[in-house]
Amino acid sequence: MEKNSVSTTASIAGEAQSSSEVTVAKSLPAEYVREIESFFIRKGSSAHLPENHKSKDFYSHLFRHLLRANYVQRGRVSCLFSVLSAFANIFNGLHGGVIGGIAERVAIACARTIVSEDKELFLGELSMSYLSAAPLNEECVVDGSTVRSGRNLTVVAMEFRIKKTGKLVYTARATLYHMPIAKL
Repeated sequence: MEKNSVSTTASIAGEAQSSSEVTVAKSLPAEYVREIESFFIRKGSSAHLPENHKSKDFYSHLFRHLLRANYVQRGRVSCLFSVLSAFANIFNGLHGGVIGGIAERVAIACARTIVSEDKELFLGELSMSYLSAAPLNEECVVDGSTVRSGRNLTVVAMEFRIKKTGKLVYTARATLYHMPIAKL
């Protein structure tokens, strides 16, 4: 397949952003390229983030007030949260990104009941199953339990249920890797 290099300049609200080189297949019509580029611009992919949004763990600040601890035991964590309109999708159910963020927070909290504070954890894998929707204004419970914890990794399984009915709406499984401690 032949390829050529095209220089593009993204502009948002009339303000020019940095130019970049993009490799485009010659067989791809120019209007497709413009449409794809326009899509990314509309979604803000070339917009600059303010400095206070670049801090570590910023996204969790958006919904940190959402979670309330129900109980904490070694290897187990349970939290409560309500589906607020700010975190709902267009179908008035809990947004998938919020579910992922909550799952990550609960997984890390669950792992911290076993893994010492001197080991840094990072999320290596997160799998989610969306079984049903958690409707707007519904209170939910997320239960996390450690499946396995070793020297290099911890695996946590989570279940999201509607508190009133006990209906299972989402499941998640997270693999957290332990950063090795430097030996100087």
